[in-house]
Formats: sequence, C-alpha cells, structure tokens
Amino acid sequence: MTSPPLVAVIDHGAGNLVSISQGLERAGARVAIATGPADLSGAHAVVLPGVGAPGATMSRLTDEGLVEPLRSWRGPLLGICIGLQLFFEVSDEDGQACLGLDRGRVRKLEDAPLLPHIGWNDLTFPGNGRRRDPLFDGIPPGATFYFVHSYAPFPEDPAITIAYSEYPHPFTAAVRSAHRIGVQFHPERSGEQGLRVLANFVAEVEGWSRLAGGSGGA
Repeated sequence: MTSPPLVAVIDHGAGNLVSISQGLERAGARVAIATGPADLSGAHAVVLPGVGAPGATMSRLTDEGLVEPLRSWRGPLLGICIGLQLFFEVSDEDGQACLGLDRGRVRKLEDAPLLPHIGWNDLTFPGNGRRRDPLFDGIPPGATFYFVHSYAPFPEDPAITIAYSEYPHPFTAAVRSAHRIGVQFHPERSGEQGLRVLANFVAEVEGWSRLAGGSGGA
C-alpha cells in the first residue's frame, strides 16, 4: 500500500468520534466520518463505535441507510461498545433486533454490584492465556481497559470470544469472527494500551488491503 489505509468511522450520533479518529490517525490510518453509504466508498475498513441503547442506534443507522451496507461489508470491521453488541441478533436491553452478523444475544450483567459498570478492568484470554489474538499483541499482562456498559454479548459460539473480563461474573470483552473484531471496552479511552489495540487493528487493515489489492470491502 502506497498510502495509509482509509478507515470509515460511522457517525450515528452517539460515539467518541474525535477520540477514536485521533487514535486511528496516531496508528497511521486516514479517517473519514461516515453518515451514509456513499461515505464507505473507497474505505479499507469500517469502525462502528458508540455508547447508548441499541434501539436508538439501530434507528439512526436505518435512517442513514447504513444497516444493509454494514451487513454486506466484507472488509475489516471494528465494533466498539454498542458497536460490538450490534454484531449479534438481539439485545435484551430493549428487545431490539440488531445487525445479526453473529449468532447470540446481548444480556444484562448479572449480580453486578452497580450498573452501569464504569471503570478500568483487566482481560483474560482463552486457553489460560495461551491463545492471545493478534489484536492484543504488545499488551502486557495485567493491562487494564476502560468499560462503560450494563450489557454484554453472549455469543452462541464461544470460540469467537478472544478476551473475557469479569463484573462480577465473566463476560465477553472482545470477539473475532471472520472479518469482524469487536471490543466491549473503549480503546480510545484506555490510554496507551487502548492505542496499542487500535494500532494492531490498523496493522491488520494494512495487511488485508495488500492481500485485497488495495480495494475496499463494500
């Protein structure tokens, strides 16, 4: 690739667009804010960020004409917080049907001492830490990430979970499925370790783009 990869960040009215864009740019990507299907043209990857409720988010994505383009996107896709939750079929938060990219549902954190779960938490990895996904390359043991949520995804296929956290019970904190990666924490608010995660994602996008001959995933 002769120029940095172009990453389209979806603006659905509830995301830390500035922080996410700055983190991606620090990692070497070019960033375009997407509010409609035309904004995905030429992008090598898409980031679906956000906070809030799935019902309002899906409604905004529908109004922007982005639901079907996201479902048909075949390039790298990173979901952050509500973006990860929308990968699944339905959310118990408001009974909202989501994008349905992966089988499973989003459920409320059980027995939590206080909701929403706000603050820093560490991650554990499958196989007693032996199966660490490339998304977490360079992340030291015990590193913590910033969470703000009351719900989390529970995938039907546990093999797509690449990281767990606990509050107080284990929940899926990150997934990888086909070309999709999702994280429940906010990398853009997680300091240097969060920036490392974004840098690892951008590095994957660069590799994918080389294999795809520089084309996007639309």
